[in-house]
Amino acid sequence: MGLSNKQIQWVKENRKKYSVRKLAKKLGVEQSEVQNILDKNPLPRTPKIFYLFLILIPLLFIVLLEVSLNLFNYGYNTQTWMEVSPGRLGLNPDFARRYFYNTKNVPESLQDTFLKVKPNNSFRVFVLGGSSAEGYPFMPLGSFSRYIRKRLEIMYPDSKIEVVNVALTAVNTYTIRDIVPDVLAQKPDLILMYAGHNEYYGALGVGSLESLGRSRDVVNLILGLNNFKIVQLLRNTIQSITKIFSSSKPITGTLMARMAKKKAIPFKSDIYNAGLQQFEGNMQDIIEMIKVQNVPLIISTLSSNLKGIAPFISKRTKNFPSAKIVFDSARKYIGINDTVADSLFRFAKDLDMLRFRAPEKINRIIKRLSLYYKIQLINVDSLFAVLSPDHIVGNNLITDHLHPTLRGYQYIGQLFYEEMQKLDYLPKTKPKTIPFAIQDSITRKDFNFSKLDSSIAAYKIKLLKNDWPFISKRRSIPTDQLLIRNNYIDSVAFNFVESKIPWGKAERLVASYYLARKNYSQFTKQMNLLIDQ
Repeated sequence: MGLSNKQIQWVKENRKKYSVRKLAKKLGVEQSEVQNILDKNPLPRTPKIFYLFLILIPLLFIVLLEVSLNLFNYGYNTQTWMEVSPGRLGLNPDFARRYFYNTKNVPESLQDTFLKVKPNNSFRVFVLGGSSAEGYPFMPLGSFSRYIRKRLEIMYPDSKIEVVNVALTAVNTYTIRDIVPDVLAQKPDLILMYAGHNEYYGALGVGSLESLGRSRDVVNLILGLNNFKIVQLLRNTIQSITKIFSSSKPITGTLMARMAKKKAIPFKSDIYNAGLQQFEGNMQDIIEMIKVQNVPLIISTLSSNLKGIAPFISKRTKNFPSAKIVFDSARKYIGINDTVADSLFRFAKDLDMLRFRAPEKINRIIKRLSLYYKIQLINVDSLFAVLSPDHIVGNNLITDHLHPTLRGYQYIGQLFYEEMQKLDYLPKTKPKTIPFAIQDSITRKDFNFSKLDSSIAAYKIKLLKNDWPFISKRRSIPTDQLLIRNNYIDSVAFNFVESKIPWGKAERLVASYYLARKNYSQFTKQMNLLIDQ
């Protein structure tokens, strides 16, 4: 006996609510009868456009949200370049926010600018790297890029020389890899790179406060997404929620002290090897991007303080002695067997678990990549050794653990320039007829660097060494007592390092000081320095 019309209607109304078995049970009929009714009365098919709308609506929401966030200038500017004056571009002051998520005060570049439209007589060089490439603590005027620019300007007066230093403190190859496409878009004639010391603790490094994990693919994907304001909104929301439930105190101290999250990284440990893989993988990407565009590239080995800085974290492990024991052994060989001493100092550096200085393997990777990709290499590490007592790099050319002295930066600039000359990576206009042997001395003589800049650099180093890892925080001296002011210039330098005045204003204050005292030669030098910047 078939189902009544009332029963059929009930089945249709409840088909989504109950299974066939339950429908049949409630009606007291066979399941086949219910299934037969359902087969004869199929549900209307959902139009394909419905599924299209299911996909388009969230996409449309995301697009509208992104447009709205840009319209209302939410967050920081994600562009790489900004028009800093009519017709001139410079690195966006907010650029570093792409890489620093948990750090309040992000580093800024030297603020070098270049013409928006490249003229025919332009010779444009970009410099990439971390704080050593930027010229710490002598920036903006003491970096090796300033030496190169000055020498090019002296030798090629008919060319428009543009040496653009976009290096940043506390960044590594993730940042360089991210900025290279934007650098290439500006039609460089040459790229110079000095990088590798920050690979572990630099932004997004495997041991960094800003780490996003060890997967290069994931980190580089996130860096690509950082160009969208909606990613900023999501990140800021997560951080705000995290802060509500976090009981930890804000991290204080120098940027160096703040960036090291995983402080102890043992020699040849998994995280140690991950840092090397990170460096090599990113460097391969960087070199390949530059080679595809046929832009000349010169890279460099890295130098650091071997005998003037004891290991920061020294612990014996199952397979290796403590860094301090090896360091002390190295000191005993100075003057007796300098080759053995140098080798032991380098081993002690590698055993130092605090990886602010690049391990020797980084230099080996740099040399190997140079050979594999047939790109030019300068050996700063070897040069500094030759110029050092006992042929071991120490405080003679390094201010702290790895940043060169002003003289050291000039040597790096000289080495880069001489490699450029050897390879003819130079402007095509006619050079001045100045003998090669005296070009360096003329460049150094015209090098713009003031007493104020020297005081600022000295104060920066004192502040750096007044914090972890050089001393424990409980032993640090209050800044006002640490930075002794002996004269007016020292007072201006103090106000600058305390972020009370910008660099340009500090230099102008000193210029006014000289003018008021009718010291016209120093006033002229000070004004030339400002013009040079």
